Amino acid sequence: MVDRETLLKSLPKLAGRRVLVVGDIFLDEYITGQATRLSREAPIPVLEFAGRRYLPGGAANPSNNIVALGGTAYQVGVIGDDETGRTLLAKLEEAGIGTAAVVTDPSRPTTTKTRIVAQGSLRFPQQLARIDHLDRRPVAGEVEKAIVAHLEALVPQVDAVLISDYRTGVASKAVVAAALRSARQHGRLAAVDSQGNLHKFAGFDLVKCNQREAEAVLGRALSSKHDFQAAQEQLLAELDVQAILITRGPDGMSLLGREHPYTRIPAANISEVFDVTGAGDTVIAVATLALAAGLDLLSAAHLANYAAGLVVRKLGNATATPEELAWAIENWSILCHE
Repeated sequence: MVDRETLLKSLPKLAGRRVLVVGDIFLDEYITGQATRLSREAPIPVLEFAGRRYLPGGAANPSNNIVALGGTAYQVGVIGDDETGRTLLAKLEEAGIGTAAVVTDPSRPTTTKTRIVAQGSLRFPQQLARIDHLDRRPVAGEVEKAIVAHLEALVPQVDAVLISDYRTGVASKAVVAAALRSARQHGRLAAVDSQGNLHKFAGFDLVKCNQREAEAVLGRALSSKHDFQAAQEQLLAELDVQAILITRGPDGMSLLGREHPYTRIPAANISEVFDVTGAGDTVIAVATLALAAGLDLLSAAHLANYAAGLVVRKLGNATATPEELAWAIENWSILCHE
């Protein structure tokens, strides 16, 4: 059983924990304009340019969440030899994320996701379109060797290894194997947020995915408590992992561990959802940080759930601070679970 007082007392334990985050890093670009009229060329609004901002995205978002809670994040990823990559590096450093293990690959562009956002009479800006500039080729050759070398050098210095797989090439077979091997060799927690082939991450301690991803892997729909419990029992056995966490949008999340029974935790916030971008990154970041700090699996999941409820109230990739988490724990009544 988890209570508010226990969770509140656990928050200071997150500070100072070190996590190595491995995966596909992006630059999220937001171009904002004021909607003034409809175009004569197509049934779309004409936006008068108001501003542009950049945020670290993809696997950089878990790192951002870790730093926001007082942890230390070391980033392992790939950028192109371009201005976008230099901007992304600057943003990572500005956020306090370690960048020494970010590898430059001149053969590919830095992944960029450009969002066109309209301001108008509505309460919140509205995203109208997104343009992705990316290369999905798996890393190979000297770039892959450099990533593996960074992994092997950094794992002994951290408390946990987290892979954030956005399926744009960094989480190759060799990189995943090196991450797990190094984590096991040095007794470090190994966690993953996978957006695809869950079986690629067999042997990890914590595997997180969303409902749609679990359904795709299992080849069946999940709706009832029985469906989710059976699915997670199957994945736990097939993947030989310690715990499976499935996020379910407005239905919260389902948790199953080798030493923890099936549990569904209701969503912390379903009434003030503005932008769900990056909520899954927040879940895996907070859960990993909490487990690295010695919290039990259920407490880690509850903290992750609260944090996700906070970031969906903000635009774009967002983070939760310790103060915000404390407020959510004190004000949102979702410690019940089934």
